[in-house]
Amino acid sequence: MSFFAILFALLIEQVRPLARANPIHAGLRSWARWVAGNFDAGKPHHGWVAWTLAVPGPALAALVVHVLLLLYAGWVFAMLWSVAVLYVTLGFRQFSHHFTNIRDALDAGDEAKARELLAHWQQVDASELPRSEIVRHVIEYSVLAAHRHVFGVLGWFSVLAAFGLGPAGAVLYRMSEFVDRYWQQAGKSSEHAVSPALLSVASRAWSAIDWLPSRVTALGFAVVGSFEEAIDCWRNYAQRFPNDNDGVILAATSGAVNVRLGGEALKAAAFAPSQTGGFGTAGAPSEATLDSTESTPGREAEVGHLRSIVGLVWRSVVLWMVLLALLTLARLLG
Repeated sequence: MSFFAILFALLIEQVRPLARANPIHAGLRSWARWVAGNFDAGKPHHGWVAWTLAVPGPALAALVVHVLLLLYAGWVFAMLWSVAVLYVTLGFRQFSHHFTNIRDALDAGDEAKARELLAHWQQVDASELPRSEIVRHVIEYSVLAAHRHVFGVLGWFSVLAAFGLGPAGAVLYRMSEFVDRYWQQAGKSSEHAVSPALLSVASRAWSAIDWLPSRVTALGFAVVGSFEEAIDCWRNYAQRFPNDNDGVILAATSGAVNVRLGGEALKAAAFAPSQTGGFGTAGAPSEATLDSTESTPGREAEVGHLRSIVGLVWRSVVLWMVLLALLTLARLLG
C-alpha cells in the first residue's frame, strides 16, 4: 500500500502542485506559533513539551485518522488518506519552480535575474555572486530541498508505514523540519520571539530525526551517480559543511556528479549579518569565512551541472520506487 500511496501522491503533485499560499501550511504556521506562545516558558523541559505538542502531536493525529479509516472504512480509504497526507508533505513542485526559473535565467545569460530569483527563494543577498557561485548555491539549496521534501519524507513514511503506522512518519519528519526552521526565523523576530531553550530543543530533535534519512539519501546519490567518488567525498569532506547531516548529502552530491561544492552558500547564510528581516545573507562570504572554508574536489560549478543534478535526483526517485515495488511484491507473494 505504501508504494501505491507514494506513486499516486507524486503523480498528483506533478499534475496539480500544492500552492505555496494554502490553508494547510497557513494552519501549520499558526499551530507552531500558538504552541510556542503558550508553552515556551524558557526552560529546556518546557521546550520539550512545546516540541512534543508541535511535532508528534500532528503525527499522532494522522495515525489516529489512519487507524479509524482502516477499521471502519477499509484499506482503500486508509490509502487515500495516506495519499492526501503525502500530497501535502512530499513533492518536487513545492520548490522545483525556483530551481527551474534560475536555470532558465542562466541559460538565457540573464545573471541579474538569476541573482534576483535566488535572493527571493532563500531570502538572501545574492547581488555580488559571480555566475559559478550562483550555480553552486543553487545546487546546494536544491539538493537539500530535494532531500527534505522528497527523500527524507519517503524514508520516514516507508519505515513507519511498514509497522502499520500509516502516514505518521511523513508528518513527523516534515513537522520536525518545519518547526525548527520556523522557530529559528521567529527567534530573530521581536513580534513572535522564541526562547533559546526551545530553539535548542527543536534543532537537536531535527538533527536526530534527519540523521538516518540524510545518510540514506547520500547513499542513494552514490548508487545512481559515481559511487566511488561519492563515498570518498562523503568520508573525507562532509565535515567541511556547517551541518553534519547536510554535509553528508552535499559531499556525496559533489562526488556523484564531480562538482566542486564548498558550503559557502550555507555558511554565508548562517553567519553573515542580515539586512532583510533577520534571515542572514548568502552574498559574497567575508574574508574570514573564505579562509576557513575549503571546497570539495571536482569541477567548478557550471550550468550543465544543474542538469546533472536533475538527473541524479530523478534516478534516486526511480531507485526508491523500484525498491518499494520489490518489497511490496515480496509482501504480496509472501
